[in-house]
Amino acid sequence: MVASAEPPTLLDSLDQPISPHATNPLVDRMFHLVVRGIAGLVLVIFGSIGVFLAYQSIPTFRRYGWTFLTQSQWNPELNKVGISSTLLGTVEVALVALVVAFPIALATALFISEYTPLRIKGLLVALVDLMAAVPSVIYGAWGFFLLMPHASLSSRWISEYFGWIPIFKVDTDPAAATWAQSRFVNSAFIAGLCVSMMVIPIACSVMRGVFAEAPLGEREAAYALGSTKWGVIRTVVLPFGRGGIIGGTMLGLGRALGETIAVLFIISLTFNVNFHILQNGTSTISALIANDFGESTSSQLAALLTAGLVLFIMTLGVNTIAAVFITRSRSGAATEI
Repeated sequence: MVASAEPPTLLDSLDQPISPHATNPLVDRMFHLVVRGIAGLVLVIFGSIGVFLAYQSIPTFRRYGWTFLTQSQWNPELNKVGISSTLLGTVEVALVALVVAFPIALATALFISEYTPLRIKGLLVALVDLMAAVPSVIYGAWGFFLLMPHASLSSRWISEYFGWIPIFKVDTDPAAATWAQSRFVNSAFIAGLCVSMMVIPIACSVMRGVFAEAPLGEREAAYALGSTKWGVIRTVVLPFGRGGIIGGTMLGLGRALGETIAVLFIISLTFNVNFHILQNGTSTISALIANDFGESTSSQLAALLTAGLVLFIMTLGVNTIAAVFITRSRSGAATEI
């Protein structure tokens, strides 16, 4: 005689997988739908901006072709419209800002996450985040009235002792009187210094967040092996946060590429290819658009929107690369002891 099957016990019921959709209340499902809808709306708006700029750039490319990207002069009255000099100025300002901001942001992030006492860590985090909330026009006014007079002296010193390097060469006498040093103001170097102050809080925030995720077990293992504080940072924190360092730097670069008002305050717009970053006269895409947008004809406006499309693609590429690095950095796969 076959024995009858035993009725399921409580332990058996606990072993059964539970579908998350079956237990989610209505509020959770509504929240899920709302969040997905908002995320989809953001993607639609972002995509529509790109489509709009691409559509508006069609007349410009039909009229000028690829010379729009290779022509240096921006003189619509003479039918000379190009952004090569403007592209160069944009990259120069962004790179100067990045070179200055990167070591400061990295050192600040390490100091806050590894050395700062808990009682003041929150204050320092708030101060760094507050830098990101300061409007660009404030940074621009600060850069024009306070930074530029002092930075021009630094430019003069760099040109005097490192002028043999082509990018630091200025076509003037660095030993001339200070009042005659007009070639050292309104330069890409000074604009980059100003923009670096806006890049620092972004890069520092990303780096600090990734450093804080460094595994506690690996920190303790390093200390157990006799490592010092700097040894833990060098063997655990920095390898773990390598992706965050790169990602935060790239996000800062994207911020620097699109800065407008602060750069427009400082530079003197010229449309000559200028590889000398200490010498006055440069232009950026964002400053060009802000300066000429209000007085443009329909064809000139289309050319400005085409320049905006180029800047849009540049910043999109930089931020996409940064997002990939930041996402990968959270796995901790790069950590080695």
